Amino acid sequence: MTAPDRPSLNLLLLAGTAEARQLGVTLAEAGHRVTAWLTEPPRGSNPMPMAFEMRDPEDTTALRRDMAGFDAVLDLSHGFDAVLSHAGFTAATALGKPFVSFARPGWALDDPLLQSASDVSAAARAVPLGARVFAATGWASLPQFLPFKGARLMLRQTSRHDRPSPYAFVDLIFGDPPFTAAAETALFRDLGVDLLICRNLGGEASRPKVDAARALGLPVILIERPRLPEGAHCLTDLDAMMDWVAHL
Repeated sequence: MTAPDRPSLNLLLLAGTAEARQLGVTLAEAGHRVTAWLTEPPRGSNPMPMAFEMRDPEDTTALRRDMAGFDAVLDLSHGFDAVLSHAGFTAATALGKPFVSFARPGWALDDPLLQSASDVSAAARAVPLGARVFAATGWASLPQFLPFKGARLMLRQTSRHDRPSPYAFVDLIFGDPPFTAAAETALFRDLGVDLLICRNLGGEASRPKVDAARALGLPVILIERPRLPEGAHCLTDLDAMMDWVAHL
């Protein structure tokens, strides 16, 4: 006698990572209903492979109200979108919903060229006088570079726009992912980069700029990721996330 199939679950993904897309597809193929919540529109030409909604993580009343219809919450938000993780965990806890976070392992600091900083402000304080800095820390991080001791701050932008640089020392460097180490190496040479500042995202997609800097002998400051919600169950493997769902 065969065991009955497990019932389909209505699952909420707090999304923003490539892993959220991967897991969402796998969960849907397993027969579950999946909805993703994002804090900003999906980037790149690849559309979200599941239904998604834009959410304001600061609207806690709406989060709790709309989360009530889901069976469980899986947090695969961007590693630096701590506001969504914390707001989601708070709402899920209040509703008694199962909640799990995914944490992609960060890049190891196994090279003397690599150092860590707790946040962008700390990284900015470590910028040498007159340095030409390439930064991949996002538009919102720019005020944290003040006062800027370097010569130029070259900020990577992966979404095209016509907003002017907010500070005279900032140059906007537009580029379309995916990036390669070879292309990043050539770009850093052309720009005369002295220092790379980026977020320690882990994974392969964001790694080429770090590899390019290492190949050129450039120092790299990696911004540490914000802490996940206190008390949240955390997994570092997508298979483990699937196992967690299977045991709901």
